[in-house]
Amino acid sequence: MARQAITLIGGGPVGALLAQLLARRGFAVNVFEKRSDPRRVNVVKRGRTINLAIAERGLQALRAAGLADIALRRSVMMRGRMVHPRDGISGLQRYGVDDSEVIWSISRNGLNTLLLDAAEAAGATFHFGHALTDADINAQTITLSDSHYVQRKYHAGLLIGADGAGSALRAAMDLYRPLGIRVEPLGHGYKELEIPPSPGRNRFAIEPNALHIWPRGRHMCIATPNIAGSFNVTLFLPLHGSYPSFDTLRDAATASVYFHQDFPDLLPLMPRFHDDYDTHPVGKIATLYLDRWHIDGRAVLIGDAAHAIAPFHGQGMNCGFEDTVVLADLLTDGSRDSAAALEEFQRIRKPNADAIAAMTLENYVEMRDSVADPHYIAKHELGARLAERAPQHFMPRYRMVTFTLLPYAYAYERGRVQDQWLDQWLADAPDPDNLSLDAAVTALQATLSPLPPLSAQLAAYHATDAVSSFPTYKPVSHRLPDRLGVLSNPE
Repeated sequence: MARQAITLIGGGPVGALLAQLLARRGFAVNVFEKRSDPRRVNVVKRGRTINLAIAERGLQALRAAGLADIALRRSVMMRGRMVHPRDGISGLQRYGVDDSEVIWSISRNGLNTLLLDAAEAAGATFHFGHALTDADINAQTITLSDSHYVQRKYHAGLLIGADGAGSALRAAMDLYRPLGIRVEPLGHGYKELEIPPSPGRNRFAIEPNALHIWPRGRHMCIATPNIAGSFNVTLFLPLHGSYPSFDTLRDAATASVYFHQDFPDLLPLMPRFHDDYDTHPVGKIATLYLDRWHIDGRAVLIGDAAHAIAPFHGQGMNCGFEDTVVLADLLTDGSRDSAAALEEFQRIRKPNADAIAAMTLENYVEMRDSVADPHYIAKHELGARLAERAPQHFMPRYRMVTFTLLPYAYAYERGRVQDQWLDQWLADAPDPDNLSLDAAVTALQATLSPLPPLSAQLAAYHATDAVSSFPTYKPVSHRLPDRLGVLSNPE
């Protein structure tokens, strides 16, 4: 039986991956992208080149597309956070237990090129230089303007918006039927700088297999490696207000004084600092929430078009890639029509998108401040010991988010409970070395349900299981010790 025609708006990584997954399953897929084909011209602008982080969720989607191995060959492994304190010695805080739990840094343009080639090979058709200017949701037609400003109408079939945080399709859908759009600015922005490759055999100027962080409280710098030996450096500051902010650091002259003071080891690594700072724009950071992601069976939004988040957990692309797998599975399943499939897609994915948005903002505070805080370090150490002794009952939230397929919503709730648990155990003995690990493990196993196995995680990832089937707690009859009584009655 012939499958329905699908029109995708947006040919970035999420749109290209979805196009490939759907085309491989027999859908007729047309993709309209307002930008030029990145494989034909150099469309990457300096200062807008934030690297993407591939974690387990993204890898699973790439495995479904048959592209995981080649993507990893174009990436640089990052074992953990290399923290550069204001005073003291830099140190690596591992993301996972060993090199089986790492994340991968890849250029957006490189990954996009890989996905576009694969989608075209699967049978999807791409139309570059075509910007959406209008959409008639009732008639399921769209109006596009090409690079010569010539407008044409097309019959769309099922419309899917993968056109990012500034989605034109989202705007058209909202005019037809309000989607409950809410944008929450963070009040912070970012500017991109660069550490170029070093001359000689060792191309990397600093440790290549790490995400580098210079935490400074309300502000920070991070650096992610590129396979060519350079690092993308991102400065995060408040947009407005007192020093330091982008208001008070308007040019390279004032910014260099600030870098000499707060990042003295980083500044000498950036010989083009003055040029980069003065020419690269300041990006704004916000979180996008929608009450509704679809209109009946006619149009739906995925990825950043539905739930744009801040970049502080490295999960934006991974979350969007999860969207593509779930949506492709639901549209392929013949047991429901398009309207029911899109409603189910929203039911499954929206709680998870909301959860990763919340965890991302919390991770920003952790990255810029907590990683250098003694209490955070103690909790990190105790959590690592519990994970080693009782791996079926305790896993740090970062690992759940980054190295498993556990639904984001489950990881968020489980992480909240575990964090309270660690705080309680460290309240009277701030040094983990002074705690009875045996007692902690016994209490933990009596309180929290075992983590769901991989088979259940895969079922949830592929939309055949629900978050509600993953319990966080054991039955309430399992009472906690008095010192943990706050968690004994889960509401």
